[in-house]
Amino acid sequence: MRVVSEGVARELPALWYDQGVLHLIDQRRLPLHLEIVQAGDLEAVCTAIRDMTVRGAPAIGAAAAFGMAQAQLRRDDLGHAAARLRATRPTAFDLFDAIAAMEAAAAVGQDLAVAAAAYVARTVDRCRRIGEHGAALLTEGSRVLTHCNAGALATVDWGTALAPLRVAHRAGRRLFVYADETRPRLQGARLTVWELLNEGIPHALIADNAAGLYLRRREVDLVIVGADRIVANGDVANKIGTYEKAVVAAANGVPFYVAAPASTFDSSLPHGDSIPIEERDASEVTHLEGVQVAPFGTSVRNPAFDVTPHQLVSGYITEHGIFAPGDLGRLQQLSAR
Repeated sequence: MRVVSEGVARELPALWYDQGVLHLIDQRRLPLHLEIVQAGDLEAVCTAIRDMTVRGAPAIGAAAAFGMAQAQLRRDDLGHAAARLRATRPTAFDLFDAIAAMEAAAAVGQDLAVAAAAYVARTVDRCRRIGEHGAALLTEGSRVLTHCNAGALATVDWGTALAPLRVAHRAGRRLFVYADETRPRLQGARLTVWELLNEGIPHALIADNAAGLYLRRREVDLVIVGADRIVANGDVANKIGTYEKAVVAAANGVPFYVAAPASTFDSSLPHGDSIPIEERDASEVTHLEGVQVAPFGTSVRNPAFDVTPHQLVSGYITEHGIFAPGDLGRLQQLSAR
């Protein structure tokens, strides 16, 4: 990921592992402060996932993989470590995929630091290929709407929804991005816009409830979002508000694409109603950057995700290409190879 700090541009991943310590960009502090935190043991990794120091399905999976490596290094019980990590956040499937991969590696005697590094390298490569395939959807002057943050911060590098934009922009294609603010945690305003600025991609930050206006005016050519879990029939769990964008896009004839690697697909669940939806603390809704914006005593519901039915999805942008909702069986075959 391209990061510009004090006028100097450099490449920096969202997280990396060195000598038993996981280093992470603290996503709670962006965009005003670029800080690196260190998680030296399993408990610190679990805390970083729970409190959203690290967030985004593939990045959570990467953190969990290195958390398992730390547990092995300290000769902790790997079954207990896996259970602790699985309990941190229930919706993002990459978390469970990464833990299962580390359990399989441990079962055949592999060094989990090596196995985790290989798992994360595969994640980054998958996202790069998502960018290459998805860039074919972007013509000169394409105007794209995205929701939440599905960039390098959420995936270690490249991103999912932002990867096609990166690839097309670096190839010299002129683009424009509408980035939803993404309440209640403002991942679009704080993180996506920060990535777009660092990459030099023209954009506008808009309020969540402004997207319908631009879709209706035909000022958006396509919508690209990421995903936290995609189940067998193609239903998609993603950041709360995604379903609304899909409905309004469909009402206005605007294509709606979901970008995700194979590690986000969960074939064990038949449909979206089976996906566990995380509910987070009420303070995320009642407070904004620590300032209370709602009356004392108000009742709050704060689901972190919603589910978009596969009927509203134009296609899935994956490392294997772009697939229609009815063609996910072929994608599973390719992934299995």
